[in-house]
Amino acid sequence: MAIKKIKTEEELSKKILSCSDYLSKKFNGKDNKRHIVVCGGTGCLSSESQEIIKRLESLIKEKKLEDKVTVNVVGCFGFCSQGPFVKIFPEDRLYHAVKVSDCERIIEEDIINGKIIEDLLYLDPVTNKKVERQDDITFYKKQLRIALHGCGSINPEVIDEALGYDAFKGLINALHMKREDVLKTVLDSGLRGRGGGGFLTGKKWKFAFDQNSGTKYVVCNGDEGDPGAFMDRSILEGNPVSVIEGMMIAGYAIGAKDGYFYVRAEYPVAVNRLRIAIKELEEIGLLGKNILGSGFDFNVHIRLGAGAFVCGEETALLNSIEGKRGMPRPRPPFPAVKGLWGYPTIINNVETLANVPYILRVGADEFKKIGTKTSTGTKVFALGGKVKNVGLVEVPMGTTLRELVFDIGGGIPNNKRFQAIQTGGPSGGCLTLNELDTPIDFDNLIAKGSMMGSGGAIVMDEDNCMVDVAKFYLEFICDESCGKCSQCRIGTKRLLEILTRITDGKGTLGDIEKLETLSKSIQVGSLCGLGQTAPNPVLSTLTKFKEVYLRHINDKKCDAGVCKKLVTFEIDPAKCKKCSLCARQCPVNAITGVIGKEPFVIDQNKCIKCNTCISSCKFGAINKH
Repeated sequence: MAIKKIKTEEELSKKILSCSDYLSKKFNGKDNKRHIVVCGGTGCLSSESQEIIKRLESLIKEKKLEDKVTVNVVGCFGFCSQGPFVKIFPEDRLYHAVKVSDCERIIEEDIINGKIIEDLLYLDPVTNKKVERQDDITFYKKQLRIALHGCGSINPEVIDEALGYDAFKGLINALHMKREDVLKTVLDSGLRGRGGGGFLTGKKWKFAFDQNSGTKYVVCNGDEGDPGAFMDRSILEGNPVSVIEGMMIAGYAIGAKDGYFYVRAEYPVAVNRLRIAIKELEEIGLLGKNILGSGFDFNVHIRLGAGAFVCGEETALLNSIEGKRGMPRPRPPFPAVKGLWGYPTIINNVETLANVPYILRVGADEFKKIGTKTSTGTKVFALGGKVKNVGLVEVPMGTTLRELVFDIGGGIPNNKRFQAIQTGGPSGGCLTLNELDTPIDFDNLIAKGSMMGSGGAIVMDEDNCMVDVAKFYLEFICDESCGKCSQCRIGTKRLLEILTRITDGKGTLGDIEKLETLSKSIQVGSLCGLGQTAPNPVLSTLTKFKEVYLRHINDKKCDAGVCKKLVTFEIDPAKCKKCSLCARQCPVNAITGVIGKEPFVIDQNKCIKCNTCISSCKFGAINKH
């Protein structure tokens, strides 16, 4: 059967109305059906959500409920530590941590008998009550989904669901405007690039618009490489159409006919759903030539990256798309003047483009009502580390770090003491307890010695060693440096060697000055932004936690017990029960003693400090100091 193409705005508007009506009936129960949706984000897929879907479908068929119940995959719900999620409409009932073995109960007890399965409901630790609806969970209450619009609500592989959830309303508005007016709307909104730089999106577009060239390009940077970051991946997995629409609006605004998605190959789910969305849009005529009879032509292409961190830098990304080695180019000229294949090119990351349709739907003034004066809108964070509620969070700019960590994140597990939050990934810095009331925006974080970055937020408690944290990020940077400029290639290696010396107990006071001097040299001399910000974790931890460095250097001690060569394991003879369990578990036979007769002791020359003895001792007789 031939697919009917949408050729006019009137046809699209009718289609949107029809799809919206379908979703409304689905969510409100007016179609006399129950609808089960299951999280299909990468995190939940790794916890067998695909098997949950198959089992639910099998049970529905087995019990002949096909005309009464549907099962759909949706994107990430955000609360990743509590997945997989199953939600049931029209009740809007949310079950968490669902297992394949729970599927029969869901069908039998809930779908057939209308009974709520209490033990699958989320127990909110703040209220100590079971919560049935997602919006009533504390984790979600301070969030506002704009970039994550549709994620966790619609099936990302069905174009009709995207159309019923506001897709292409922004593009319709844009096509009624002059290109200059679209640019002005984006500029007036105050939208700043969510990839880390925070440059005004409308200003970047204007540079490309002003270039006298018949060929221009729009590139979407989906190569998020920060450790622990998964914001862009989740948007592409949950609502790829919103990002495509944002790219199309950008293309219309600057006069481009082609857009390129650059996505790392490690994101197979995101890439597959993006391909499905592109194919569906091409089939119904919303991508290609003369879109909606407006004279606007636009095509979308996908290029896969091999996972190089440096290809998140826009000029290295362009080289990679062109088939060259992913290394940064000197600037100027900037990509907006001379970019992909030498033509004017704007490069925005996934989250930035996902905001654009919303701005064109509601207008710049409405968007500016959210956030702060200099940082409008929302920001998506991948909240992880030593925090109870790990997951994907979207909050209005101006939300404080304290709200992010303690209200949304639920605080620190096991009653541990908060020590720092690292924002901005390898390019960012650490913020301490004294800075928790800082409102989150681009300028505030920079003023405090960190940066927004793409949105990674790693929480650390008293068991984290801040010297080791700096070392971890430097190891990452050294592995990922493209090697083009000596300041980054050699300088970061020297930084890592000094940090390693300190964590090995061989540091000297002179190493502090060397770290500071070398860091500043790398910042000034590196070619691209990744090299220029590489020393930030070192400078940040040196500024905020200098006493920790001095403790490592002067006293040869790591109070967090992380740096192995500065840690000693000892058995307290008064607590030792002479049972030999620790000795039997030790992988290197470093523990000796006589069962039932004398306390056991650890040979410090043999001990590899693996913690096995501590975890095996049931009497707390082994100390680490």
